[in-house]
Amino acid sequence: MTPPTTAAPARDGSREFAVGSLVHARGREWVVLPDSTPEMLVLRPLGGTDDDIAGVLPALETVEHARFAPPSPSDLGDQQAAGLLRSALRIGFRSSAGPFRSLAGISVEPRPYQLVPLLMALRQETVRLLIADDVGIGKTVESGLIAAELLAQGDARGLVVLCGPALAEQWRAELRGKFGIDAELVLASTIGRLERSRLYGQSVFRPDRNYVVSTDFIKSPRHRDDFIKNCPDLVIVDEAHTCVADTGQGGTRQQRQQRYTLLRSLADDPNRHLLLVTATPHSGKEEPFRNLLGLLDERLETISLDRQAGRDLLAQHFVQRRRADIRDDFREDANFPSDRLSAEVDYTLHPDYRRLLDEVISYARETVRSADGALQQRIRWWSALALLRALGSSPAAVRKTLRTRAGVQDADSVTEADAIGGRTVTDPADDEAAESADAVPGALLAPGAADPDAAALDEEDRARLLSLAEAAEALKGPAKDRKLKQLVDTVRELLAEGYNPIVFCRFISTAEYVKEHLDAALNKGGKGRKGAPGKKAYAVEAVTGELSPDQRIARIAALTQEDEDGEAPPERRVLVATDCLSEGVNLQESFDAVVHYDLAWNPTRHEQREGRVDRFGQRRDVVKTVTLYGADNAIDGIVLDVLLRKHARIRKATGISVPVPDSSENVMQAVLEGLILRGERPQYEQEGLFAVESPAGRQTAELHQAWQSAAEREKASRSRYAQNAIKRDEVAKEVAEVRASLGTGEEVRRFTRHALTALRGVPGSLPGEPDGFTMNSEALPASLRDAFATLLGPRHPRPVAFHDAPTAPRGEVALTRTDPVVASVARFVLDAALDDRIDQWQRPARRCGVVRTTAVAKRTTLLLVRYRFQLSLPGRDGVLRRQLAEDARLLAFRGSAANPDWLPEDEAVALLKARAAQNTDRAFAQDRIEGVLGSLESLMPTLEERGEQLAARLLDSHRRVRGAFRDVRGATGPARRGLRVDVQGRPDVLGVYHYLPVPVLDGTTTNGEAR
Repeated sequence: MTPPTTAAPARDGSREFAVGSLVHARGREWVVLPDSTPEMLVLRPLGGTDDDIAGVLPALETVEHARFAPPSPSDLGDQQAAGLLRSALRIGFRSSAGPFRSLAGISVEPRPYQLVPLLMALRQETVRLLIADDVGIGKTVESGLIAAELLAQGDARGLVVLCGPALAEQWRAELRGKFGIDAELVLASTIGRLERSRLYGQSVFRPDRNYVVSTDFIKSPRHRDDFIKNCPDLVIVDEAHTCVADTGQGGTRQQRQQRYTLLRSLADDPNRHLLLVTATPHSGKEEPFRNLLGLLDERLETISLDRQAGRDLLAQHFVQRRRADIRDDFREDANFPSDRLSAEVDYTLHPDYRRLLDEVISYARETVRSADGALQQRIRWWSALALLRALGSSPAAVRKTLRTRAGVQDADSVTEADAIGGRTVTDPADDEAAESADAVPGALLAPGAADPDAAALDEEDRARLLSLAEAAEALKGPAKDRKLKQLVDTVRELLAEGYNPIVFCRFISTAEYVKEHLDAALNKGGKGRKGAPGKKAYAVEAVTGELSPDQRIARIAALTQEDEDGEAPPERRVLVATDCLSEGVNLQESFDAVVHYDLAWNPTRHEQREGRVDRFGQRRDVVKTVTLYGADNAIDGIVLDVLLRKHARIRKATGISVPVPDSSENVMQAVLEGLILRGERPQYEQEGLFAVESPAGRQTAELHQAWQSAAEREKASRSRYAQNAIKRDEVAKEVAEVRASLGTGEEVRRFTRHALTALRGVPGSLPGEPDGFTMNSEALPASLRDAFATLLGPRHPRPVAFHDAPTAPRGEVALTRTDPVVASVARFVLDAALDDRIDQWQRPARRCGVVRTTAVAKRTTLLLVRYRFQLSLPGRDGVLRRQLAEDARLLAFRGSAANPDWLPEDEAVALLKARAAQNTDRAFAQDRIEGVLGSLESLMPTLEERGEQLAARLLDSHRRVRGAFRDVRGATGPARRGLRVDVQGRPDVLGVYHYLPVPVLDGTTTNGEAR
């Protein structure tokens, strides 16, 4: 056996144990950690994880100094042994010696541009950032990186994410799956259980715990004060723009004001880290934007952003980038679609449908005109508009609307009626609760104080309304519902092109209607999937606001993941959804096209829908979007020309999405009133604009002019306030350092597949994932099979699926360094390499090797060396936090050990790709290795010197990342002084690999050396 360590006296003969030194206790070897004292040693097993840390009392237990043993000359491996051992070692690292301590422990490999907010955060004493990147760039990853780093460095004790209740479970899953952060859900549905689990009078919250909290739940006075008192010192606010209000936001102002009051109280603590996350920080109004900035620094509420001082202050706290910015700066690492192909597809109404639309417009006109008083007129107006909007959606929505009481009847004033109607019938720009806005608003008028004539109206027109409902019922199905027929054709085309689309509808009843008919049309004839005759060829599911957030996630998982019997999901799938899925939910891994079945009366909603697939992590290079509209439906024409097409033109011209100005609601009202009340048909001119001589035309032109001006201001402000403090080259340098230390996702994939195959696993392809694979594990070593069963469950699917993704379904594996199965494979390979008592076939990695190769022209020796460092990290409280970290490096030299010619690091790494050109006699190889091993002690001064050089590089990297410890005012903060990186103990030589040039026939090698 090759013992991993040997007993050794301390260099000074003492019994004290330095941090980072190796000791022998309890029959194994350990590394001494920084929290140790002479009375109690805090130890981590050599090659172990933080879960294995133990405390040992030297006064009661025998603890001896130890030294890592060199390799044995007989422990020879093949040409790939060095690469396997190095990868196994690096995958096992859980803390980086570099400035990003958390990156070794997360499962996502961040793109360079996603490190920019992290770099900005690390240059602040108390982190205050507004991350306002475009939809789909990866703001969740960016904020998660900052949270993981602050927690790893000890600058934050706990974390809370404030978000909408529909997004809470997704946030928790993202934190756990990608960043290894376990968080507790605090929602209206969980608070009872949480309170029962606490002692009487004890708070649900603790400053040193992690939580995901519903913003609307916690803003109530009952829970708010307790939350503020015990809130962790790191807060992330998702969709932060919904937490600020101005003086003109009507019905939603109170809700927003309560959220703002909560955030203001949290921000008043000068030591609390605060990350605000939103894709729309500026809605076109200066007041809420300044309120948002004021949460970061009160000076930003009033300082002039037209002056350099204001722009410099803002640049320290604000990062906002378009996709074009990232593509220009980080082309090779963008990792989201290069293009979004958008198309409009029209249809014409069936004569019966057209007749019903005209009848509904006539009914609406008569009902509103006959109203007595302004309030009654507004109630009837909104009721009529609700019926018209439902008819434009689907016959099913009409039937539901005619049977649902009009919510607007609860209004006591014209202002309140307009506020309720605006929230329930239209899609106002300030309506952040899309997940709860898909129920039909109702058009049934019941008698009440606001509309006492409703009973008489209903009695007189009962037969007429019944006739309208029956006519709508007769329109169901593709025979008379040409919109539905066009959808079937459109979806079939997308499926034939290999796309998996999401169909967005406005109402729950429409989504269920579409799902039923689409399922029937696509699976007509009962043809099953190949190899699964009982399964439908196309899977179609609907997700609406009737489902709870957990149920929505489960419904999507049932559509996109294996079932309980291990049956793979269908390759072709369609998801029908309402706008409850238009924000926050990640669908890009399973879907790549969007169909707008119903036009939203707010362009931002369209942008949010399309952002579900056109975002970071989308595998398809080009995504598609299709907008359906009625060519002879005047209301569709109004929405298209007043809102959607203008929004598209601005986006195409400026490259940014600008929210529609608030005046759009007044313009839409004017145009719709002209159509419904006065029978005016819009007259179209160039680019679809209304004739400017009409009142509606003038209002439309003014809206478009204001919108264009807002777009130009936004474009100028983005250029003026663009993130330019962090340069591309600066990020690239840090990324190179990280990858040199921890490796890449490609290395993890390659290592896992190669190691398991070498251990007699049988690989196979994974459908739909070219970089994933399956592995039959039945012939693996018993201990590894046991580990699989423990980690995946005894009844896990076989063969085991390995996904090229940050997370994987239960019972399967994600090809990331932090996945427990991948980590167990790396641990097995490393442990087996250090123990030659194990059967040789179970040791794919070896500590020695001799390879004859054409990759070298002169004998070259490669050393795999492990270094340990103690990091002294200064906290903002002035306390130095000492942490131990490891790093593995490849060092190589040409010639003999007595006169080595050391190679640059990149040339040493390149030797891992060298391939054997000839076999090498085993006795000859052992003799060569013995010679190198005999010279290791003479090489040790150089190895130690390289360790000191690496420590200096790491220290420089830490300083560079932190901006030389400058705080947000540009002054050197005394609390940040004292950073050190010190080498601990002797370096460990884990592997020795000797490369020889190929001999030629005259008895010499290719460079003339004797063999």
